[in-house]
Amino acid sequence: MAQLDTRQKLEILADAAKYDASCASSGTSKRNSLDGKGIGSTEGMGICHAYAPDGRCISLLKILLTNSCIFDCHYCINRKSSNVRRARFTAEEVVHLTLSFYKRNYIEGLFLSSGIIRSSNYTMEQLVEVARELRETHDFRGYIHLKTIPDADEELVRQAGLYADRVSINVELPTVSGLKRLAPEKDGRRIEGAMADMKGAIDDLKDARKKYRSAPKFAPAGQSTQMIVGADAAKDGDIIMRARTLYDRFRLRRVYYSAFSPIPDASAVLPLQRPPLMREHRLYQSDWLMRFYGFTPSEVISASTDGMLPLDIDPKLAWALKFRENFPVDVNRAPRDMLLRVPGLGTKAVAAILSSRRWRRLRLDDVARLTVSLKKVQPFICCEDWSPRTLTDKSDLTAWVKPKREQLELFPG
Repeated sequence: MAQLDTRQKLEILADAAKYDASCASSGTSKRNSLDGKGIGSTEGMGICHAYAPDGRCISLLKILLTNSCIFDCHYCINRKSSNVRRARFTAEEVVHLTLSFYKRNYIEGLFLSSGIIRSSNYTMEQLVEVARELRETHDFRGYIHLKTIPDADEELVRQAGLYADRVSINVELPTVSGLKRLAPEKDGRRIEGAMADMKGAIDDLKDARKKYRSAPKFAPAGQSTQMIVGADAAKDGDIIMRARTLYDRFRLRRVYYSAFSPIPDASAVLPLQRPPLMREHRLYQSDWLMRFYGFTPSEVISASTDGMLPLDIDPKLAWALKFRENFPVDVNRAPRDMLLRVPGLGTKAVAAILSSRRWRRLRLDDVARLTVSLKKVQPFICCEDWSPRTLTDKSDLTAWVKPKREQLELFPG
């Protein structure tokens, strides 16, 4: 490997990290250095690399320790047989970069992953060393997210949880057959075993902190995972069911979806074209429906066609159009769970409706102030001065409520 300076390494390894989607920094405990002690915080604003659920922009230094790897996963641009420019940071270089970027107000935290070099244990030791050095030597109080390696020793993975706010273990692909075909060196059972061990450690330390205030925090922002979409034959229904299983079994904070991107010198077993990015977006929307809107996986899938979510409308609208017998919903009387199923009404709008109707009967103008598109909501609700009558059963309702495509202007007049 040619000798590279830090700037050249950063250019290579920051670009190589762009394929990892799981870098949101929500859910961790609040820490800061306002008392004059330590460096960094988990709060504040900065250059945006990710969005937290509350809308805050989170700036993270998102890099790989190295893009060299001993594995040869077909879908990975950093695989052993890939003809890409390689680089490698030392643990000390990553620590220096993180602190330097933070002091310049470029970032609020670190997202660190890596290809596998020498062995899983050796690589995991390097990742842990970065986090340990930041926390113990420099008293860094910003956000740290570490990608852990399923094949690494359990004690090394446990140490990662002691230093990092969030840890993640990628399941890579939604089906066992897909993983076996495209990443034969990886073991699905080993991956799930590592996720189970992490869940157990998080639960144990959480219980310990209830009894002993001196007990250390352990991955306070939990664990997450990522699935590649479109590299194998898995349908949206398969992905949705897999995500729900992961949430239930391992109490994950997030499942991230990353649309497969064709890579140079690609293996013949990979598709020639990337899936539509809208497919990734629809999967995130379906994930949101299950996590915050009370939809079951089977309900989300029931709105699909042959296991694939429609790309032209969101899954909540697709469900409402397919099961029109559930509508219209009376905004002045319906329970929260039914209001959440109305297309165009989000959780905040529903909370505002439930609060406001305690004092007066709501009219259509009141609902209009709570939603971006009243046209989308109208066929599915009734209120004090509005009833959709035959609109809900309109034969061309899909075309009527579907958002119209329009060319955006870069410099509107």
